[in-house]
Amino acid sequence: MSTLLVKNIQTLVTCDDKDRILNNVDLYCENGFIRTIGPSLPYAADTVIDASHLWCYPGLVNTHHHLYQVFSRNLPKVQNMELFDWLVTLYEIWKGLDRNVIRLSSLTGMGELMKHGCTTCFDHHYVFPAGSGDLIGTQLEAAETLGIRMVSSRGSMDLSRKDGGLPPDSVVQTVDAIMADSVRLIEQYHDSRPGSMRQIVLAPCSPFSVSADLLRQSALLARQYGVRLHTHLCETKDEENYTLQHHGVRPLEYMASLGWTGSDVWYAHGIHFNDEELRELARTGTGVAHCPVSNMKLSSGIARIPEMLALGVPVGLAVDGSASNDGSSLLEELRVCYLLHRLNASKAAPSGYQVLKMATRGGARLLGRDDIGSLAEGKCADFFLVDSRRLELVGGEYSPADVLGTVGLRGAVDMTVVAGRITVKDGRLTSIDEEQTAADARACCATYLSKQ
Repeated sequence: MSTLLVKNIQTLVTCDDKDRILNNVDLYCENGFIRTIGPSLPYAADTVIDASHLWCYPGLVNTHHHLYQVFSRNLPKVQNMELFDWLVTLYEIWKGLDRNVIRLSSLTGMGELMKHGCTTCFDHHYVFPAGSGDLIGTQLEAAETLGIRMVSSRGSMDLSRKDGGLPPDSVVQTVDAIMADSVRLIEQYHDSRPGSMRQIVLAPCSPFSVSADLLRQSALLARQYGVRLHTHLCETKDEENYTLQHHGVRPLEYMASLGWTGSDVWYAHGIHFNDEELRELARTGTGVAHCPVSNMKLSSGIARIPEMLALGVPVGLAVDGSASNDGSSLLEELRVCYLLHRLNASKAAPSGYQVLKMATRGGARLLGRDDIGSLAEGKCADFFLVDSRRLELVGGEYSPADVLGTVGLRGAVDMTVVAGRITVKDGRLTSIDEEQTAADARACCATYLSKQ
């Protein structure tokens, strides 16, 4: 049995059902789960952390990413493009993906997430060039190396340019091939048990790159196996115009007609929903992954997050792909989210603490997990610690629950723990050589980009 004791935590922000904020308490974990929280706990442990000057938070849950895009970020030629032109340009790079690119971009992107307090990552991977091998298996191996809790998707596209879609022919597949590989991945990798470190989601890319048949069959297969569904929706007005032109209805109505609403479905972005559609999301329990930085970079718009929260729509936070964000920090996303909605919605905007809950409990809800997202007995031992004595936090100590949104945290956290295991210590990843990994990733990235 592995044990962990975090002693004398200065402030513990639980994000639990009662929104408890505890001071001067201990947290004791066994085999990756929290056994008890309280003052002066009478336990010995394999690992003991003195948290006398530390603030402790639930691990952040990233609900939408494209890790492979780490190797196509900050490219000058796409800096001022909006979504459709941006995609058409970058597909010419992405069609060169292979297992080594996936392995090293995953280590880089997930490593950055973990250094900024993320303990669970959902990745939306939908580019599968012919002959590229088991890309999802490679990604899961990278997650295991780092020690992060991983939810991978079997994304998909079956409409290429010749079919009226955006991607080139070399990265689309037939519905039959997609369904067969989806079954393989679910049966080989999906673990639905409490504390699971790896799960699979079915995630066709978007309404303008997949057919109605693929969407319909994906929904049927996901529900047959009890896995969740994810796609991009209502990200841009171009997408809205596409579904109106090709299907005669707005995006949400189109997706609903194919079985794509419900508590097992969540959409990335969700910017351009109207009032009636927001109510329908709330009624059906369909969720939204909010990606504020990406939405701003691509000039896509501002999601109506305050209204969603008021209606009870499930909302989580996400970094989106590194090529539409240029980073993988949920802490940055958290503060940008807070500030964006203060500017746009004023008094209706969520507080710093409410945004923290989006990034923790909200994310867990989107992923269908009740074992992560808060700190309480029986929950997974996923959390991060921040030294309250940092120069940049002076004056921020009067509300540790809000500080990550209001003041923000520049740089890495002091410690990240996943399943009771220290994965980041003193701001450094514990399971890999960061310098060597960065060098290997940089060389791989240069070779990958040179082929275009």
